[in-house]
Amino acid sequence: MKRGGGRDSDHNSSEEGTAEKSKKLRTTNERSQTCDWGNLLQDIILQVFKYLPLLDRAHASQVCRNWNQVDSSKESAEAACDILSQLVNCSLKTLGLISTARPSFMDLPKSHFISALTVVFVNSKSLSSLKIDDTPVDDPSLKVLVANNSDTLKLLKMSSCPHVSPAGVLCVADRCHGLRELALNYHLLSDELLLALSSEKHVRLEHLRIDVVSENPGQTHFHAIQKSSWDAFIRHSPKVNLVMYFFLYEEEFDPFFRYEIPATHLYFGRSVSKDVLGRVGMTCPRLVELVVCANGLRPLDEELICIAERCKNLSAIGLGECEVSCSAFVEFVKMCGGRLSQLSIMEEVLIPDQKYSLEQIHWEVSKHLGRVWFPDMMPTW
Repeated sequence: MKRGGGRDSDHNSSEEGTAEKSKKLRTTNERSQTCDWGNLLQDIILQVFKYLPLLDRAHASQVCRNWNQVDSSKESAEAACDILSQLVNCSLKTLGLISTARPSFMDLPKSHFISALTVVFVNSKSLSSLKIDDTPVDDPSLKVLVANNSDTLKLLKMSSCPHVSPAGVLCVADRCHGLRELALNYHLLSDELLLALSSEKHVRLEHLRIDVVSENPGQTHFHAIQKSSWDAFIRHSPKVNLVMYFFLYEEEFDPFFRYEIPATHLYFGRSVSKDVLGRVGMTCPRLVELVVCANGLRPLDEELICIAERCKNLSAIGLGECEVSCSAFVEFVKMCGGRLSQLSIMEEVLIPDQKYSLEQIHWEVSKHLGRVWFPDMMPTW
């Protein structure tokens, strides 16, 4: 009986131990499920990041948006400047300063950033690619860049650099005759710059990106570029891609599309009027790609037909919050034909009429494209 009682006692103890372990495991699982690592305080994440090697820190910043923002903070920008300051005996060919979450380099003391960047410019005698968007780079530092790398610089991207003047970027164009790609804000674009890029000494430009941005309606003045400057530019670089991003309010478009310009890619990030889109069709014969995020409630039938008639190279179009009748859209596709390699149209854009319903239009469009096509659907989540 004692032995039997002992076995019962051991059996009960084993069951109790197993139950306790199961309870602890459930508790641990519940805690792990309720602990969201992506929502940890940024100060805590930053302290952990400080102990990581640079490569591991870059990998960690890709885990989630919150960790990415921490890695793009002021502390990360300061660490980047410290690294640049140590490159005394290092000649770089490519340098890209990228703030993935926000322009954190703008949070640094300007003198600290310029000092670090100057170290690179002075020691790199063969710098060919430079991406310094959203940084406090200024005219004097660009002169240092030119003095040491004018023969090798081929790519320069410097959008949203408020301390650079038109004279500063003109200095680069005057001296760096091998420059093939350039990206900058519209306020740095000038007739003098286009003429400098069109000189006989300068190679043919392959890519020019212009960001036309307004943060506050009515507070930014946009100058006009002379048609003769555009003409000289396109004569010198006939195959250049001229990419323009517009983030303007409707009343700020007045200086644009008043005469022919050689734009190949146009992106409208805010609402743009029927009148402006009508002018695009009349003034952009080289247009290859057009993206309109929003227009309003007035159908764009005539504007699309005009663009199809005059923009013979158009191969990609995207329409967001706009309205186009199904008949006009079919006619637009019919005029463009198979050259439309990208046709991204939200279903809500297309307005059924007496000739076509939404069910019929994809067959008709597919017939003219020579491939199966459906309008894009708005996600329901």
